[in-house]
Amino acid sequence: MNNPPDFNNIKQAAKRIERYIHRTPVYKSDNLNGLVNAEVFFKCENFQKAGAFKSRGAINAVFSLSKKEIEKGVCTHSSGNHAAALSRAAALRKTIAYIVMPENSSKVKIAAVKNYGGKISFCEPNLASRESTLKDIKQKTGATEIHPYNDYRIIAGQATAAKELFEDIDQLDIIIAPVGGGGLLSGTALATHYISSGTKVIAVEPAGADDAYRSFYQNKFIPSVNPQTIADGLLTSLGTLTFPIIKKHVDVILTVSEKSILEAMKLIWERMKIIIEPSSAVPFAAILENKSYFLSKRVGIIVSGGNVDLNKIPWINS
Repeated sequence: MNNPPDFNNIKQAAKRIERYIHRTPVYKSDNLNGLVNAEVFFKCENFQKAGAFKSRGAINAVFSLSKKEIEKGVCTHSSGNHAAALSRAAALRKTIAYIVMPENSSKVKIAAVKNYGGKISFCEPNLASRESTLKDIKQKTGATEIHPYNDYRIIAGQATAAKELFEDIDQLDIIIAPVGGGGLLSGTALATHYISSGTKVIAVEPAGADDAYRSFYQNKFIPSVNPQTIADGLLTSLGTLTFPIIKKHVDVILTVSEKSILEAMKLIWERMKIIIEPSSAVPFAAILENKSYFLSKRVGIIVSGGNVDLNKIPWINS
């Protein structure tokens, strides 16, 4: 795929992946709605296969490849959720996934990759080390690279989450997604553009990892350098494919504090009885910090994932 996904590409992706993923539920909480004075709909990708929305893009990308393209396996670098999703997708096509993971990756995410049969190579926790290690693996194995977000097939797959949300919930005023590399956000923005153009697209990221915010408002790419946040899924820089889509189709990018992320995460655990990871709490944190902005609005949130190391619950171990 050489161009940004159109609506037909997103519909094709939805058809391609449907038998391998969950159509995740949309939940709401009267308690949380009362707290923020808005009507919030949570698209629960924490219940997705491999525990995150990443299964959508990974399945779409891997099942788009020919037999020749997968015969030597697939490879990627990822701190966790894409790694697990790609490992699972590769197993479903009976090929191998070579995964480069930072040595400080979450233990629960490392375990998930191994569980799905991924072959892990650890690297230093920076982009240069990720990319150089992956380059070596590609040369040695001949595996096909599936980038975590800078791939239109990935973006089309991630767009299917918002597509489902719009099919299930009418007349959303706002849709919110977290932003790291921008695969989920750009897919969400495209699906919104094609299906519900009157809905405002808002992205949220941690204040300690605000490269997308700065890139968006300075209208130039600013890389993520030494990000500091508990939201480990949002540490990466935007991609060359995701950034132009975000500039064109996203309305607002907000940042939130670590305190708000923890508060949002804890509220959702306590009030909704669902386990989400810190990155998933970032959108609701934005509502907590900007209640007047969201007052009386119908708001959809893509809950990105639920892969939490239960031995390191943040409000216990912080």
